[in-house]
Amino acid sequence: MDYLKNKGAALDLRVSILLCCVVSAVSGQIRYSIPEEMRKGLFVGDVAKDLGVDVRRLVSGRARLVIDDDNQYVALNKNKGHIVVNERIDREKLCAKKSPCSFSLEIVLEDPLELFSITIEIQDVNDHAPAFPKKEINLEISESTPTGTVFLLDSAADPDVGINSLQSYSLKANEHFVLKQHTRADGSKYAEMMLQSGLDREKQSEHTLILSAVDGGEPQRSGTVRIHVSVLDANDNAPVFTQSVYKASVFENVLRGTVIARVSAVDADQGYNGNVTYSFTHQEDSSCPFEINSYTGDIKLTGDIDYEVSPNYEINLQAKDPWGVAGASKLIIEIADVNDNSPVITMASFSGKISEDSPPGTVVGLISVQDKDSGKNGQVHLTIDENLPLKIKTSFRNYYTLVTEQNLDREKRSKYNITLTATDEGVPALSSLKNVYLEVTDVNDNAPAFNQSVYNTQVMENNSPGVALLQIHASDPDQGQNARISYFLIDDEVNGNPASTYFSINTESGVIQSLRSLDYEQVKEYKIRIKAQDGGSPPQSSNTTVIVRVQDQNDNPPQVLYPVQTGGSVVAEMVLLHSAAT
Repeated sequence: MDYLKNKGAALDLRVSILLCCVVSAVSGQIRYSIPEEMRKGLFVGDVAKDLGVDVRRLVSGRARLVIDDDNQYVALNKNKGHIVVNERIDREKLCAKKSPCSFSLEIVLEDPLELFSITIEIQDVNDHAPAFPKKEINLEISESTPTGTVFLLDSAADPDVGINSLQSYSLKANEHFVLKQHTRADGSKYAEMMLQSGLDREKQSEHTLILSAVDGGEPQRSGTVRIHVSVLDANDNAPVFTQSVYKASVFENVLRGTVIARVSAVDADQGYNGNVTYSFTHQEDSSCPFEINSYTGDIKLTGDIDYEVSPNYEINLQAKDPWGVAGASKLIIEIADVNDNSPVITMASFSGKISEDSPPGTVVGLISVQDKDSGKNGQVHLTIDENLPLKIKTSFRNYYTLVTEQNLDREKRSKYNITLTATDEGVPALSSLKNVYLEVTDVNDNAPAFNQSVYNTQVMENNSPGVALLQIHASDPDQGQNARISYFLIDDEVNGNPASTYFSINTESGVIQSLRSLDYEQVKEYKIRIKAQDGGSPPQSSNTTVIVRVQDQNDNPPQVLYPVQTGGSVVAEMVLLHSAAT
């Protein structure tokens, strides 16, 4: 609390006033009351006087304090018979919201043995301002929302207690909205915003309001949050929960992921407008150990619950349709007491993706494992399945790294479902599980492959230009752009001309076409090369050969080559010219 350290003078003055301590000594028991945040060495109480014990008796009896806590908040000055502050006392850390807040200790004297019980009550100082969990609350409200509709707002949190805690909310004046304040069973405050006049998106599509939360301390502290309202087009029915209050009970040692309740709401609208999603409104305690499935309404445990810390939870529920119209309900969860603490696994750093060309030893994630128990019960081991190309390495303290142990190949396996198991050394041992998914991302490590090394096709001469000869195909086991294949004609020389003057190929489909009418008597066979290239960077490619054979047609008439003289007569000889292949 740097604020209090910087305000030491003011605190000393407050201490001098508050040290009119409440002292009662009945049958060896006394009680003092002091404010939190007192500086070390400040006077708490005169135990020698209040217990009626001579200071010399404290010295001769080797008086000592017995405090049932790791923190030594106070110390005994035996020479003066005074109890003084030994270290800074933070009431919020010591007792959270519990009131009154106190801790007990005993003064033990020897020869003869005497025991005196002392209770020290810690009074709250207004050292916290109410604070909202977010800087801005975004609401989407349909213009057809009826007046009187209420919208749950995020609650502000103030760890102080009593009059120093959050006392009220206020909303900057607005013609469309008014504020409604409510008090829960535990005394905490929350606010709703009610629509008091209709909205018109065509006139004003957005509204901005300021919500303030103030405590009752001296000096008074406050916090604000901006409310941004987006007005949506018509949707005239709000979801309605089947119950106004839901109740559930769960043991404190139930496993994370356990579904403890299911809530349901219906919307009378049809189709898309009747779809309902569920959510919690923000609680004062931002570390709420539950989460709700936004589609099914299942509520499951996601964090630690402890009966000794909080025996019940009161959660505000919201059911919202796609246009932001919401209905509200409440869930009260009672925690049944058992005596256990399981390890808690947290993914401190985990992207969920790794490239397939990552070498062995690549760090995939940083994992934190915490166990609130002590000794062997708090010593934890983290393991994963043995059939994975991954291993766990101890990093430092309660942190572990998840690293690769082997080379990865996305084409063989693209995803891994990793179950992390944390087990403590208690008897019986307690453990917890966490499932994470690791996706292996692609690199361009495969070239396209044709399904044939050589393709053969035939075409009748005198074909029409543009006729399709055949379609070739190549495949690439890579993914995405790395597997996108384009086909190209390698422009080798054919019969003295570039191949591209005879043929073309569709880069996407692989269909080869003739660009001209072919003549069997000129060229009987064409050999062309085709390249398949992927879209990787750099790209990979492979080639194949296509043989095009031209089939003959009877497209040439006989020709007279020369006249023959026989006995004074001319005899014409008809010679039918054939191609070499006939």
